[in-house]
Amino acid sequence: MDTALPVWFEIGSLVVLVAILIFDLLLVIRRPHVPSMKESSLWVGFYVALALIFAAIMFIFGDAQHGTEFLAGWVTEYSLSIDNLFVFVIIMTRFKVPREQQQKVLMIGIIIALVARGIFILLGAALIQNFSWVFYIFGAFLLYTAWTQAFGGEEDTSEENFVTRMLKKRVNLTDQWDGSKFRTTIEGQRFFTPMLLVVLALGTTDVMFALDSIPAIFGITQSPFIVFTANIFALMGLRQLYFMLGGLLDRLVYLKYGIAAILAFIGVKLFFHAMHENELPFINGGEPIEWAPEISTWTSLGVIVACMVVATVASLVKMRRGPADAPLGPIEHQTSAREFSADSPAAAEEKNRNGSAGHDPEDSDGGDSARGSSVR
Repeated sequence: MDTALPVWFEIGSLVVLVAILIFDLLLVIRRPHVPSMKESSLWVGFYVALALIFAAIMFIFGDAQHGTEFLAGWVTEYSLSIDNLFVFVIIMTRFKVPREQQQKVLMIGIIIALVARGIFILLGAALIQNFSWVFYIFGAFLLYTAWTQAFGGEEDTSEENFVTRMLKKRVNLTDQWDGSKFRTTIEGQRFFTPMLLVVLALGTTDVMFALDSIPAIFGITQSPFIVFTANIFALMGLRQLYFMLGGLLDRLVYLKYGIAAILAFIGVKLFFHAMHENELPFINGGEPIEWAPEISTWTSLGVIVACMVVATVASLVKMRRGPADAPLGPIEHQTSAREFSADSPAAAEEKNRNGSAGHDPEDSDGGDSARGSSVR
């Protein structure tokens, strides 16, 4: 599809977006801290508003087709990026990343992911332009991914990936953190800190996630500019979303089914598109299949939003009905352990409550002893 967007708009947009990313990175480097819920929510709201403004500008300088394609692509990438956060939490916990350094780690990992996704997008665009049958492959891959997402069981995300395993064998590494430094000196010898491993783990993990998200957005639009900008906007707010949602992620128990439904829908859409553009000689004699339905961009946007809303609302309803059964995420586990230490106000309140309930003093002492042992 020939783009109706002015060249100056595309170049100017990319320059502004890169400038925002650089500003965000410098802000994180100069002010390493743990953002509050309010701060994280404001930044997430800012990036969402920025994406909606960008979509409105595309409606003005382009047309409704480009505007809706960007909206559908951005919502798709944003939904799939939330799935990344589950793994990000596990990586942060595994490497014991100090809370005040997590912003910088996430930001650098996101920049690495953007560069890698840019390469994937260029390769995908070249494949689509020259080989229309690649849509069959993309569609089949998304359907397979949707099935494994919904019914494939839990992945062992605690396993280190190939890059981190290889790095551990070939360079001097220490388990000690030294602020945000990548290298440190211990007893006169230079070592790489865990910062290097975490950044690479986050970046390479996101590249793996891109293997399904890039084909998914190509099912909505074939414009490399829209694909790349939708990815930028989806990833820009990911760092703040990580701190805003925190341990709530593990409580969104139906989110994976919503994401699976989106992937399956786009996989079917890609198959229909491939049938319309069919050139394979062993399918319909190499002729396009006219009866295959065309799914509009507005329909795609509606289905994607509906899947995420239903999955989120269903998860929240389940959490309200049975909060005791809802699993705790790694962040919540850490917080709970800190809040319920032996000398914490929560422990003291629990002790007083048990003492005032008319229990036998000996039983109460024994219970407190047992609780103290378990906490320690």
